[in-house]
Amino acid sequence: MQTQTSPEPFSVIGANGDIAGHRVILSDEKLIQCYRTMLTVRAFDDVCMKLQRSGRIGFSVPNKGVEACQVGAASALRKSDFFFPSYRDFGMALYHGVEPVEMMHNMFGNSLDAARGRQMPVHFSFTDPIKYFSISSPIGTHLPQAVGAAYAHMLRGEDNVCITSFGDGGTSSLGFHSALNFAGVWKAPVIFLCQNNGWAISCPSSEQTASDGFAIKGAAYGVPGVTVDGNDVLAMNQAVSEAADRARRGEGPTLIEAVTYRMGGHSTSDDPSKYVPKETLDEWAQKDPVKRFREFLTVRGLWTAELESEWTTAAYDSVNTGAKTAEATEGPRLETVFSDVYAELPAHLRAQGAAAFDLAKRKGDAAAGDGAFPL
Repeated sequence: MQTQTSPEPFSVIGANGDIAGHRVILSDEKLIQCYRTMLTVRAFDDVCMKLQRSGRIGFSVPNKGVEACQVGAASALRKSDFFFPSYRDFGMALYHGVEPVEMMHNMFGNSLDAARGRQMPVHFSFTDPIKYFSISSPIGTHLPQAVGAAYAHMLRGEDNVCITSFGDGGTSSLGFHSALNFAGVWKAPVIFLCQNNGWAISCPSSEQTASDGFAIKGAAYGVPGVTVDGNDVLAMNQAVSEAADRARRGEGPTLIEAVTYRMGGHSTSDDPSKYVPKETLDEWAQKDPVKRFREFLTVRGLWTAELESEWTTAAYDSVNTGAKTAEATEGPRLETVFSDVYAELPAHLRAQGAAAFDLAKRKGDAAAGDGAFPL
């Protein structure tokens, strides 16, 4: 009996920025867009960490180390495609034109937040300029939703595809198995992107599954799986491009395992130093996806130190301006408790609303409590 071993992840960019004969699909303009988006993700990460630590927002999710995975994937898709992201996918929204200020409205949960403050921070939702579905905290619940949307595209004769992103821990959810099964049977045009970033909070990938990686799991459902270097923008772009082309031809879903590493905590509530060996973190820091892509751009003649300074300054300016604007925006007013739910408000809720408004008028508007953040 032979033991199956996990394949070496597909990669394009070598250690010194060379591409060893691989073809680059993206134009120079798009390559620069990818890099600048990665810098903006880093800036957004950094600013949100400082906002959380200073008590100005309640929560954030670090993206450092996984930027190539999300940006490379986004660069292979159209604005008309549907995104069902995880909470570690800032770059997917930013690449396709979502402005940092729109994301900051969610971080502060203000009146301009698409969810009117009803969602946690980092749980973005946008309909313009892309279809970016609301992020779910429950692990894996968005995967069947992505399959359902993809099946709807197929029934309507549309050539849009859906991509759904999740961590290695998400493969242990019921949603993962249900989604793969339905997608395989229906040949739905959906791309499953497993960001194997090493940890499901403090549970290492080695304790998450006994199989040889995660891409192999698709075989049981009739879904082809590929393993990709998730720290390589060009490898991610090529893998997702091929999966999207396959889906648009009516050939069904693909499961992509992107091997990457988060170089921070699961969230701002997590201390990774308690469980991540320093030697491991140092090893992955040498594989920093931003540094690696910069090496490639340098070889191609698209990067200089002067441009780096200009792009980094622009990234921080956009994020800091967005944060200041969102912080200065008023919070959701009391009436939003009753809005965006019913087309016609039922009589009993209308009566409750009238009572709430009367109480607020007499006693003052409702204010947030001082309870500890739950996660």
